[in-house]
Amino acid sequence: MSALYRIAIAGIGAVADMHAMSIADIEDATLVAGSCRTEQKGEEFATEHDCEWYEDTERMLEETSPDILIVCTPSGAHLEPTLAAAERGIHVLCEKPLEITTERIDRMIEAAETAGITIGGVFQQRFRDIFRQVHEAAIDDRFGKLSVANAYVPWWREDDYYDGAWQGTQELDGGGALMNQSIHGIDATQWLASATMDLDPDENPIEEVVAYTGRRAHDDDLIEVEDTAVAICRYHDGTLGQFLGATSMYPGSLRRIQLAGRNGTAEILEDELVTWEFQEERETDTTIRERFAAKSETSGGAADPMDIDYSNHRENIEAFLEALATDAHYPLSATEARKSVAIIEAIYESADTGSPVRLS
Repeated sequence: MSALYRIAIAGIGAVADMHAMSIADIEDATLVAGSCRTEQKGEEFATEHDCEWYEDTERMLEETSPDILIVCTPSGAHLEPTLAAAERGIHVLCEKPLEITTERIDRMIEAAETAGITIGGVFQQRFRDIFRQVHEAAIDDRFGKLSVANAYVPWWREDDYYDGAWQGTQELDGGGALMNQSIHGIDATQWLASATMDLDPDENPIEEVVAYTGRRAHDDDLIEVEDTAVAICRYHDGTLGQFLGATSMYPGSLRRIQLAGRNGTAEILEDELVTWEFQEERETDTTIRERFAAKSETSGGAADPMDIDYSNHRENIEAFLEALATDAHYPLSATEARKSVAIIEAIYESADTGSPVRLS
């Protein structure tokens, strides 16, 4: 990259700090402003990150004219700042989920196409070396025909996490343990599994789901959505899968992703590769096992949502900037980021109706 990208952030909660620190590390990017409605929070953010603070996002876009807007508002409030940026020809990088319904995401995509801008998603787990290693193995057909592709997110959240917050509300969270916390695991699993399949780029690899959800550890008057969910899915090629998403499992355990087939198994426990076994052993396999044998130095957000490393956010932002600079395809396009929301929507529908749901 050679251009200096001027970036603004809409919504300056905790995750915005990770984006701001990431931008500070990138030579070809600078943070010009952030917006939020709370004066004290805004001024503190501006001071810490040496930028301007605006109470209103549209005014910020008008007065600073950034090249890129990073959207970090609550999940159900991603549409409005994205539309405001599109109207002004400003590219958008949006935190997960892209929005809380596919209908709202489709409005974002349509606005971007009309304006000729790029919308990208944030799924920083894809930029971790351990996930890239498994993805390369999937592309290389080392698993053979997949049998299963599973994700388990057995996390915990104290009542204080939800008390008086937008998290846990239907309007702004759009769901609970799946839409907020487990969406990273669902996205990573469908991405890894799809690398073994012959699909159109925009085709969702999951064909059908059947699911149950519930509130098991948090009172109904505290949250409106699920804190526990289990789902079984069938992929287009016949692969079977399981998803567990929870914020109800004290004290919270590390996320686990599993891909297994006739020819091999890979299993990731946060940053640790606990299984890397293939019928056809390669010289590099021992090195790979040794490289990813160390246990995670953080909880990965299992009980504390901010106990994560921001370096993968930085790589996610760098990939977006590189795609803009070279006019290349950004691998986490809006249509790609939409897939995990479509899966979760189908899970919620199945849990609500008690019937299997096919993804269109």
